[in-house]
Amino acid sequence: QVQLVESGGGLVQTGGSLTLSCTASGRTLTRYVMGWFRQAPGKEREFVATISWSGFSTYYTDSVKGRFAISRDPAENTVYLQMNSLEPEDSAVYYCAANGPRNGGNYYSSDEKEYDYWGRGTQVTVSS
Repeated sequence: QVQLVESGGGLVQTGGSLTLSCTASGRTLTRYVMGWFRQAPGKEREFVATISWSGFSTYYTDSVKGRFAISRDPAENTVYLQMNSLEPEDSAVYYCAANGPRNGGNYYSSDEKEYDYWGRGTQVTVSS
């Protein structure tokens, strides 16, 4: 069993920054692929970023490349999403998700159907 809890959301102006955190309990995330997804009102949930359990491989959706950075700290069993140059279009509920355990240390996934565990989300609102 893996339980995920997101934190760090809030209200920020256009161009500002926020850092989201996802902490896990029940199991360590040492060999889990991690992902961040988001869902805005009236829209489908979309992929944002993913990181392999090794921490060496990452991938981002085109709209956030160069602005967002995903990272993980195995010692703290935590995954982060650093968000810079935020835009109103980034406003959404952000969810972290875990897939695993995996044997391949560099594998990652942008497909939400591959994830087994989900947090309850944290709200990010970017004002114009």
